Amino acid sequence: MNHSSSGRTNARIFAAFDSRRETFGICSRCTVAQTTTTAYDDTTFVKPLTSYTCTLAEPEARALEKYLREHGYEFREAPYARFAAEKEKVNVVFYQSGKLVVQGKGTQDFVEFVLEPGILKQARLGYETVLNPELLLPRLGVDESGKGDFFGPLCIAGVYVNEPVVKAWENSGIRDSKNISSDKKIGDLARLIRETPGCVTSVVPIGNEAYNRLYGRMKSVNAILAWGHARTIENLMGQKHRMNPAPVRAISDQFAANKATVANALMSLGRDIELVQRHKAEADLAVAAASILARHEFVSRLAALEKQFGMKFPKGASGAVDEAAREFVTRHGAETLSMIAKTHFRNAFRAQGLPEPPRTEWKRER
Repeated sequence: MNHSSSGRTNARIFAAFDSRRETFGICSRCTVAQTTTTAYDDTTFVKPLTSYTCTLAEPEARALEKYLREHGYEFREAPYARFAAEKEKVNVVFYQSGKLVVQGKGTQDFVEFVLEPGILKQARLGYETVLNPELLLPRLGVDESGKGDFFGPLCIAGVYVNEPVVKAWENSGIRDSKNISSDKKIGDLARLIRETPGCVTSVVPIGNEAYNRLYGRMKSVNAILAWGHARTIENLMGQKHRMNPAPVRAISDQFAANKATVANALMSLGRDIELVQRHKAEADLAVAAASILARHEFVSRLAALEKQFGMKFPKGASGAVDEAAREFVTRHGAETLSMIAKTHFRNAFRAQGLPEPPRTEWKRER
């Protein structure tokens, strides 16, 4: 297609977007039913929705019910429903399973102007894969869990996805693990990711004793993260024969000011693939899946430590963590702290009654 033809096609796409709010495709968590399509040049448009389905987390469900009650929706009973309400041209049912169904001629306006901006806080109608076909490209996603947790290991995970994998996860609820509060849900999604045909995974857990040794040498959390990301990418590229087609790039969060921090840590196989580092990389499905695997590994290993030492280890680095750390030192001795915690955290000094080190001025990495 020449430039003028391409420009006209793009103009038509965006004009349709603005004037008719027509929707494209199927979103990652939602399904669209009872629709027909109209051919328009090289793009397929879906006529206004009459049915929409997605899953809601508990806070989203509470917020939706509150909205419906405050805006004059008439509530009624429905089989297996937690609540059901209707008003004018839209019927809303939220089931005990966590599934939300919206039906009626007003479905599209309700989804676009109420559900997405006010409840879901993001657009999920599925424009993405039409306007951004790169979302279907074969790629690696890498992310970590445990970086900000005093107790427990640092875990890095990587995931390979291709078009069939992306489409298989359309209704799965896979998203950044930080937005999933339930450890059980994390476990269920981790199992789904591992069992999806065509998906290739790798997890690199760095146990506390190894982490503390690495920090003692490197004196930098970012350096440890860079090594872990590089190791994960290397492990995945070592399974390239299982990837069809081969990945075109690896995507990770940009956790260091200087992108060279990770690029310089890449190993032999990792240097054969384009590395893309960006802020909020968890918005990419491959990175979100990696975040879930990393979180599942972290949660599982933290639970094993709790069982081994017979006490609870809170996540994060809060006051509750300080209390648990002091209790651990009292029970097991300060010399054992390196087995279950990241000892460069200030929590470790407080737990042992030691003066905290002076805070160092942050300097940009070069």
